[in-house]
Amino acid sequence: MITKETKGKLIKAFAITPNDVGSCQVQVAILSERIRQISEHLQKARKDYHSQRGLLQMIGKRRSFLNYLKKNDQPAHAKVLNNLKEHGYL
Repeated sequence: MITKETKGKLIKAFAITPNDVGSCQVQVAILSERIRQISEHLQKARKDYHSQRGLLQMIGKRRSFLNYLKKNDQPAHAKVLNNLKEHGYL
């Protein structure tokens, strides 16, 4: 579960405008954090197949957002990938 503080930091780091909370960039960042947390959980609980399925769904949703950005806004796609690398998500 993502805390309010973590989510706020991610929104500030990836937001396009000051009031932006739902753009593709922000959603990719939040999904990346949740994917990281669930991946850590699955390393401890290998047989938690429900969480594993949720992880795969989140990975697919993040991939869809990134494909959308790549198709419609190349500079934003490159910027998001660089930010994800800087924050340690890729």
